Amino acid sequence: MSINFSLGKALTPEVKSPETMLELIRTYRLIPFFQNAIPGYSIEEHTAPEYWFTEESLGPWDWKIECIRSGEIAYGKFLWGGKAAFATVDVYREIMNWRRSLPKYTPKEDQQQVLDLIREQGSVSVAEVRKLLGIKKGAADALLAKLQMQTRVVTGDIIRVYHGPDLHYSGWQRSSFCSPDELFDDLDFPFPSFKPTTLRSDRTPEQSLAFLKKTVRDICGDVPDQVLLKMLG
Repeated sequence: MSINFSLGKALTPEVKSPETMLELIRTYRLIPFFQNAIPGYSIEEHTAPEYWFTEESLGPWDWKIECIRSGEIAYGKFLWGGKAAFATVDVYREIMNWRRSLPKYTPKEDQQQVLDLIREQGSVSVAEVRKLLGIKKGAADALLAKLQMQTRVVTGDIIRVYHGPDLHYSGWQRSSFCSPDELFDDLDFPFPSFKPTTLRSDRTPEQSLAFLKKTVRDICGDVPDQVLLKMLG
């Protein structure tokens, strides 16, 4: 499908550091990590090539850790059927309100087992999901991706993995996953630009969907409804 639109904001490569990446996410409020069906609408396309995962720079792949640790950004595979994206908490709240109203996003039995474990211990790793269900890594990754699409799980933290006697870091990371309800609701700890928030939306699910469409169109212009529905699930 060919999409023609004019961006609501200037599209120039502007992500040069963790700080500028966080500022872009704050400005867009909802943005995919990688290129997608909406041209120009991604962290990747806002990053100059010299900053994008080269031998000299790990770029946004590494900088996302600081964005997550800011405490004000939701990160996970929750757009385009399970692709990585960032959202400010006030926007993620509306994604939750919309998705959780849809029967297709009701957790299945094995997914509920993972949610029960998260509730018990606060977070879970891919390795713990594998052990819990007796499945391979690919299956555990897929299950966690589905839970992220359901908005039952988000990335809680990412740890850099260092290898060798020189403790070399080449981009290997280990993620933990937790409930957005526990991570973001009624925040009571300080962080830069802290604003009290809640995940309880005062909109109906349909109003939340309309809000999300407007949020994207404020940036990207007149994106067709069918494209937005595919993106938002």
